Amino acid sequence: MSAFLAATILPFSSEVAFVAALQSTMPLSHALFAAASGNILAIVFNYYLGYFLYQKTKTKLLSSHIGKRAFLYGQRYGYGALLFSWLPLVGDPLTLVAGLVRLNVVWFVIIAGSLRIGRYWLLTFL
Repeated sequence: MSAFLAATILPFSSEVAFVAALQSTMPLSHALFAAASGNILAIVFNYYLGYFLYQKTKTKLLSSHIGKRAFLYGQRYGYGALLFSWLPLVGDPLTLVAGLVRLNVVWFVIIAGSLRIGRYWLLTFL
Protein backbone atom coordinates (compact mmCIF):
# COMPACT_ATOMS: atom_id res chain seq x y z
CA MET A 1 0.00 0.00 0.00
CA SER A 2 2.83 2.41 0.78
CA ALA A 3 4.43 1.70 -2.61
CA PHE A 4 1.16 2.55 -4.35
CA LEU A 5 0.63 5.75 -2.37
CA ALA A 6 4.25 6.80 -2.79
CA ALA A 7 4.03 6.54 -6.58
CA THR A 8 1.09 8.89 -6.70
CA ILE A 9 1.42 12.58 -5.97
CA LEU A 10 1.00 11.94 -2.23
CA PRO A 11 4.11 12.50 -0.07
CA PHE A 12 4.87 8.94 1.03
CA SER A 13 8.15 7.05 0.89
CA SER A 14 7.97 3.49 -0.36
CA GLU A 15 11.71 3.09 0.08
CA VAL A 16 11.44 3.40 3.86
CA ALA A 17 8.71 0.76 3.96
CA PHE A 18 10.72 -1.49 1.63
CA VAL A 19 13.86 -1.28 3.76
CA ALA A 20 11.81 -1.85 6.92
CA ALA A 21 10.26 -4.95 5.32
CA LEU A 22 13.73 -6.24 4.45
CA GLN A 23 14.94 -5.68 8.00
CA SER A 24 11.99 -7.60 9.37
CA THR A 25 11.40 -11.26 8.63
CA MET A 26 9.87 -10.67 5.18
CA PRO A 27 11.72 -12.52 2.41
CA LEU A 28 13.34 -10.39 -0.27
CA SER A 29 11.16 -11.83 -3.04
CA HIS A 30 7.95 -10.92 -1.16
CA ALA A 31 9.12 -7.42 -0.33
CA LEU A 32 10.29 -6.83 -3.89
CA PHE A 33 7.04 -8.15 -5.34
CA ALA A 34 4.88 -6.03 -3.02
CA ALA A 35 6.86 -2.84 -3.56
CA ALA A 36 7.19 -3.28 -7.33
CA SER A 37 3.57 -4.25 -7.93
CA GLY A 38 2.24 -1.39 -5.80
CA ASN A 39 4.50 1.07 -7.55
CA ILE A 40 3.66 -0.19 -11.04
CA LEU A 41 -0.08 -0.13 -10.32
CA ALA A 42 0.28 3.47 -9.17
CA ILE A 43 2.17 4.63 -12.24
CA VAL A 44 -0.49 3.00 -14.44
CA PHE A 45 -3.10 4.87 -12.37
CA ASN A 46 -1.16 8.12 -12.93
CA TYR A 47 -0.88 7.38 -16.65
CA TYR A 48 -4.63 6.90 -17.03
CA LEU A 49 -5.33 9.94 -14.89
CA GLY A 50 -3.27 11.96 -17.38
CA TYR A 51 -4.88 10.13 -20.29
CA PHE A 52 -8.38 11.11 -19.17
CA LEU A 53 -7.21 14.58 -18.18
CA TYR A 54 -6.31 15.09 -21.83
CA GLN A 55 -9.97 14.73 -22.77
CA LYS A 56 -10.89 17.57 -20.41
CA THR A 57 -8.06 19.89 -21.41
CA LYS A 58 -7.28 19.16 -25.07
CA THR A 59 -9.24 22.11 -26.49
CA LYS A 60 -7.55 24.60 -24.20
CA LEU A 61 -4.17 22.88 -24.39
CA LEU A 62 -4.01 22.69 -28.18
CA SER A 63 -5.52 26.14 -28.79
CA SER A 64 -2.59 28.00 -27.24
CA HIS A 65 0.82 28.18 -28.90
CA ILE A 66 2.68 27.25 -25.71
CA GLY A 67 0.29 24.39 -24.93
CA LYS A 68 0.59 22.93 -28.42
CA ARG A 69 4.37 23.24 -28.30
CA ALA A 70 4.55 21.60 -24.86
CA PHE A 71 2.32 18.76 -26.07
CA LEU A 72 4.54 18.16 -29.11
CA TYR A 73 7.69 18.24 -26.95
CA GLY A 74 6.07 15.72 -24.64
CA GLN A 75 5.32 13.40 -27.52
CA ARG A 76 8.79 13.80 -29.01
CA TYR A 77 10.87 13.50 -25.83
CA GLY A 78 8.43 11.63 -23.58
CA TYR A 79 10.15 8.25 -23.68
CA GLY A 80 13.50 9.84 -22.91
CA ALA A 81 11.94 11.79 -20.05
CA LEU A 82 10.64 8.52 -18.62
CA LEU A 83 14.23 7.61 -17.83
CA PHE A 84 13.87 10.08 -14.95
CA SER A 85 10.55 8.65 -13.76
CA TRP A 86 12.20 6.74 -10.93
CA LEU A 87 13.45 9.93 -9.27
CA PRO A 88 11.69 11.40 -6.25
CA LEU A 89 9.61 14.56 -6.79
CA VAL A 90 9.84 14.66 -10.61
CA GLY A 91 9.16 11.01 -11.41
CA ASP A 92 5.52 10.77 -10.42
CA PRO A 93 4.39 13.87 -12.34
CA LEU A 94 6.25 12.50 -15.38
CA THR A 95 4.06 9.39 -15.29
CA LEU A 96 0.97 11.60 -15.34
CA VAL A 97 2.33 13.65 -18.25
CA ALA A 98 3.05 10.42 -20.15
CA GLY A 99 -0.67 9.73 -20.18
CA LEU A 100 -1.50 13.32 -21.03
CA VAL A 101 0.68 13.27 -24.15
CA ARG A 102 -0.59 9.80 -25.03
CA LEU A 103 2.62 7.78 -24.95
CA ASN A 104 2.16 4.10 -25.77
CA VAL A 105 1.06 2.43 -22.53
CA VAL A 106 3.00 -0.79 -23.16
CA TRP A 107 6.31 1.05 -23.67
CA PHE A 108 5.43 3.29 -20.74
CA VAL A 109 5.03 0.32 -18.39
CA ILE A 110 8.17 -1.37 -19.71
CA ILE A 111 10.34 1.73 -19.26
CA ALA A 112 8.91 3.26 -16.08
CA GLY A 113 8.09 -0.09 -14.46
CA SER A 114 11.53 -1.58 -14.98
CA LEU A 115 13.16 1.54 -13.56
CA ARG A 116 10.95 1.31 -10.48
CA ILE A 117 11.92 -2.34 -9.99
CA GLY A 118 15.57 -1.42 -10.53
CA ARG A 119 15.33 1.18 -7.79
CA TYR A 120 14.23 -1.47 -5.30
CA TRP A 121 16.99 -3.84 -6.42
CA LEU A 122 19.48 -1.06 -5.86
CA LEU A 123 18.12 -0.47 -2.35
CA THR A 124 18.48 -4.17 -1.63
CA PHE A 125 22.22 -4.08 -2.21
CA LEU A 126 22.89 -0.79 -0.46
